[in-house]
Amino acid sequence: MSEVYAARRTRLRERCEAAGSEAALVSGDANVRYLAGGAPSGAALLVGPDQDVLLCADDPYADASAGRPAEDLRVVVLPTPEGDPAVAGAERAAAAKVGSLAVEEHHLTVARHRALRSVAPGLRLADLGTAVEQQRMVKDDEEISSLRIAAEIADHALGELLESILVGRTERHLALELERRLIDHGARGPAFPTSVGSGPNSGLAGHPPSDRRVEEGDFLSVCLGADYRGYRSEVARTFVIGTSPADWQIELYEQVFAAQRAGREALAPGAAYREVDRAARLVLEGAGHGERLGPRIGHGVGLEIGEDPRLAPSAMGKLDACVPVTVDPGVHLPGRGGVRIDDTLVVRPEADGGPELLTITTKELLAL
Repeated sequence: MSEVYAARRTRLRERCEAAGSEAALVSGDANVRYLAGGAPSGAALLVGPDQDVLLCADDPYADASAGRPAEDLRVVVLPTPEGDPAVAGAERAAAAKVGSLAVEEHHLTVARHRALRSVAPGLRLADLGTAVEQQRMVKDDEEISSLRIAAEIADHALGELLESILVGRTERHLALELERRLIDHGARGPAFPTSVGSGPNSGLAGHPPSDRRVEEGDFLSVCLGADYRGYRSEVARTFVIGTSPADWQIELYEQVFAAQRAGREALAPGAAYREVDRAARLVLEGAGHGERLGPRIGHGVGLEIGEDPRLAPSAMGKLDACVPVTVDPGVHLPGRGGVRIDDTLVVRPEADGGPELLTITTKELLAL
């Protein structure tokens, strides 16, 4: 795999050189892992004109779950854990007589940016912007394989929960059980805090599980994901507890399901981000739920949950093949509850069968 990470760094180096910078200092955790192969939190990567150096405050080999740095990288552990790897990277760049260094300003506090300037006053600092995030959007086969396994793990955990007794259990208990099952099936941990909402809490995006107990007739919405080798899946489903669904539950579920299907069907190379959002949003606006919709219908997934691209009304850009995204519309009716349906998919051309669905838990409205 070292050659994969080396190729990623070469692409970044070429981009920096084209913009007039001789080196880049990468400090965003996910970006460092993407380029280095593995690194502890807080590490920084100096992509230099001659040699690439991973700077760490902690031993990068102490935590196997964080991955191991690529073999071709020079690894430097700072003499004290209180040291700042980004500042040390700027010092190294200055010592190497680099004239211009591109830094990730959006990952640096004002204080850290000032510290970089203070240790390398003759170094011109340029903004690298989101160059690495943009490079990360299109995934290679190995990354998609990890995402596929992460999705399978989440599906397994959710499927096992549905086979258990749910009435009388708290949202918090169900969320903890799901996260335990994720680990049992091989995940490093949950991709994000698991959300479980019952009754009037169902359908709320990111609802933190409470001590409310599941009751007969409730909507139960669950959103979870697995972290597998750093790559993160996301899936959400909504069910009815105990009895046949009420008419209003069937109607709302069918509306959200139709919107989610429209969003999935709009995924294609060359499709504008905003048009995918619009395809799903129009369905729910037509059903009278326009004011209840969130700011976006989906987002990218990978080393982070909620990475680029954003599938939102104001988003600029078009999808490429091999970009994994979620499509996750939801509607919540205050005091009653709601529905969320969320899948992780990979954008594929029509010739390859269209979007590849990674999360395959049934979307039928089940009464459990």
